[in-house]
Amino acid sequence: MRVLFDYFRAVDDAAAVRLMDGLEGGPIAIPDGSVDVADLRGIDPWVSLGQLVSIARGVEWDTDTVRTDLLWPDGEDTGPWLISLDDAARDTLAALTAERMAQLSAQWARIEERGLDDADPDDLMLPIIEEIAGLARRARDAGDHLYCWCGR
Repeated sequence: MRVLFDYFRAVDDAAAVRLMDGLEGGPIAIPDGSVDVADLRGIDPWVSLGQLVSIARGVEWDTDTVRTDLLWPDGEDTGPWLISLDDAARDTLAALTAERMAQLSAQWARIEERGLDDADPDDLMLPIIEEIAGLARRARDAGDHLYCWCGR
């Protein structure tokens, strides 16, 4: 079964944990629109999103490109999980212009983990970049932080 990833913004870790508790563990992408969320399905924060951030920064990717902390739950390893993303990753994504997003989509579509060698990056990757960059921009502008719900 594929792991799902919902990225969202919240004012702080405590608010994000309260949201998880209120939703009994998620998912965060709920139809009522009460949470500003990007449902990115198979885009994990460590490898897939980390590679987008590294490409945007013009640096080599490593496992700490996007620094994360596990916030929820305590001590369980079966999921779902809530993790925080560092503000540096948020700010990198928030700063992307439309022109830069178009450039990044072709590069990001070709990373090994995506397996999209024959895909049109504008059809597949650009909307994802636009969605996560928009969320990051709204988070940065509001003084919020980015979080990721991971579950099945």
